[in-house]
Amino acid sequence: MSSSGDGTANGPYPLHGSASDPTTDTVGYRGPTACAAAGITYRQLDYWARTGLVEPSVRPARGSGTQRLYSLRDVVFLKIVKRFLDTGVALQNIRTAVQHLRGRPAGDLERMTLMSDGATVYECSSPDEVVDLLQGGQGIFGIAVGVVWRDVEAALSQLHGERVDTGETLIGHNPADELARRRRDRAV
Repeated sequence: MSSSGDGTANGPYPLHGSASDPTTDTVGYRGPTACAAAGITYRQLDYWARTGLVEPSVRPARGSGTQRLYSLRDVVFLKIVKRFLDTGVALQNIRTAVQHLRGRPAGDLERMTLMSDGATVYECSSPDEVVDLLQGGQGIFGIAVGVVWRDVEAALSQLHGERVDTGETLIGHNPADELARRRRDRAV
């Protein structure tokens, strides 16, 4: 397999376009919550939003004082970007991968594994494609998007969200908070 130098591959498994999945998010997550779930700093989040790498799809910032709201899907993309950066993939190639992921339905993302040799990002949607890619003999690492999705869902379930329609804060179920509540109830 060869690379064209622009982050896309000339081979059997490069990332390719697909029809988008229009979904309406009813819950959004503020920046600090998105950072906690994705394992990134607020500075990274802000930079990636300003440069268009991962922008909040629920509510973008509109001037000073407005709060960005990120969807679950956005936070998954943030975590994927973080993992790619941690393994040394060039930001240009990550940008190509994120643009590709934005257009994919959630069901496709669940079954997808993103593979990279550090220079190119490949989409694999079956075990056979993963094996074929590995047989090339080069160093490859993979990100199972479905696993990342479940990790982010679990993290966000313990953090606060916000209802998009009403602005109501949704309190996550954090076991540590539950224990603190019980102790407070007993002390009274």
